[in-house]
Amino acid sequence: MPYPKIFRVLFVCIGNACRSPMAESIALREASDIIDPSSAGLFPLGYIPPSTQQTLQNNGYSPEGLSSKPILRDAWDNADLIINLSGRRRDPLLDHSEKVEDWDIADPFGGEPEVYQQILEEIAGRVRLLAARLRQQRIAGHAQER
Repeated sequence: MPYPKIFRVLFVCIGNACRSPMAESIALREASDIIDPSSAGLFPLGYIPPSTQQTLQNNGYSPEGLSSKPILRDAWDNADLIINLSGRRRDPLLDHSEKVEDWDIADPFGGEPEVYQQILEEIAGRVRLLAARLRQQRIAGHAQER
């Protein structure tokens, strides 16, 4: 099986308002060589809260183009990897796919700026580790194809 040059990663949380848009923005800036990120929510809030946008901007990430939206079948089907940030491991939608990876990250919604900052830093670290892992998979995949 050929490995993709870029992995399509769908980040999913409850409202697609804090964690998953943060992950999308971080991946877009820090890992666009290996990750084509998108995000969606199980129960989308319908907007990206000012606290999420401000935290992203304070850390040099852009909130531009982010929106709170539902999981679309095409996005699900086309994703190479789905990162579940919802905290709902037993959700029927997320329980039946081998391409779902669970990240246990608290929801900062409604919290103080420090909470948003802490969550952003945790997500950024995980996105960096994911990107490194996917780069290694790509290298290994190319080596196997030879």
